[in-house]
Amino acid sequence: MSATLIDGKAFAARVRAQVAEHVTRLKADHGITPGLAVVLVGEDPASQVYVRSKGKQTTEVGMKSVEHKLDVDTSEADLLAIVDQLNKDPEIHGILVQLPLPKHLDEDLVINSIAPEKDVDGFHISNVGLLGTGQKSMVPCTPLGCLMMLRDYHGSLSGMDAVVVGRSNIVGKPMAQLLLGDSCTVTIAHSRTKDLADVVRRADIVVAAVGRPEMVPGDWIKPGATVIDVGINRLDAPEKGEGKTRLVGDVDFDSCAAVAGAITPVPGGVGPMTIACLLANTVTACCRANGLEEPEGLTA
Repeated sequence: MSATLIDGKAFAARVRAQVAEHVTRLKADHGITPGLAVVLVGEDPASQVYVRSKGKQTTEVGMKSVEHKLDVDTSEADLLAIVDQLNKDPEIHGILVQLPLPKHLDEDLVINSIAPEKDVDGFHISNVGLLGTGQKSMVPCTPLGCLMMLRDYHGSLSGMDAVVVGRSNIVGKPMAQLLLGDSCTVTIAHSRTKDLADVVRRADIVVAAVGRPEMVPGDWIKPGATVIDVGINRLDAPEKGEGKTRLVGDVDFDSCAAVAGAITPVPGGVGPMTIACLLANTVTACCRANGLEEPEGLTA
């Protein structure tokens, strides 16, 4: 491996330390404690792990953490009533409804019922529009984490050629907007892209967010390019024992690491940054709500 490893775990720890410092200042100087509310509907095991981790990290940085755990058959009206109550609560600055929701609930409707200024996931249609027009918004956590790591590694991204593989509303599209905002030349590529390999080979920055295990091989990577792997895929790993799995990204790590200038690992790359940026977004939302200066380096 010749590539520099971009350590998301270490970087996320730095972001959390910055957040904690800002929270301490908000309490000391203004008597304000940022509050994050997480709403979980149903028993999805992956979601339960996420929510536990979010709650733990929220309290570790000194913020107020509120959790609403609802039955899988909770009605839309009941869920919307809880969101409404949180929208009106002055002690809550960030609201996150854990996705995916059970099938009988309309995700778009629920997300868009969150007050845009408290939408720390950055999924509300108003925030999407603000981001798209280059205005101040709440930015989705995963792309924000990717942007922070790229800025940290490169300094300026101005003029760089970036290819985002994947066009999801959660990662692909907002990632492209953020890179445009930092003056990259941006291509969004996807499963229907003609000559995908050639498109990716042009890039100084490759962000892989397709949700397909090890889809991007090393011979698609321009020598010296920076590879940000957003994918988290579980593959069977019989060599580890029966029923065991291993985590892989959307790029084939070994072959890409042999060519790239820098690369994020899976696990330990983008993943830890997502929750760190959620905490950063909550502090940003709290500062905006109170007309205070936003924390430096924690926003797009």
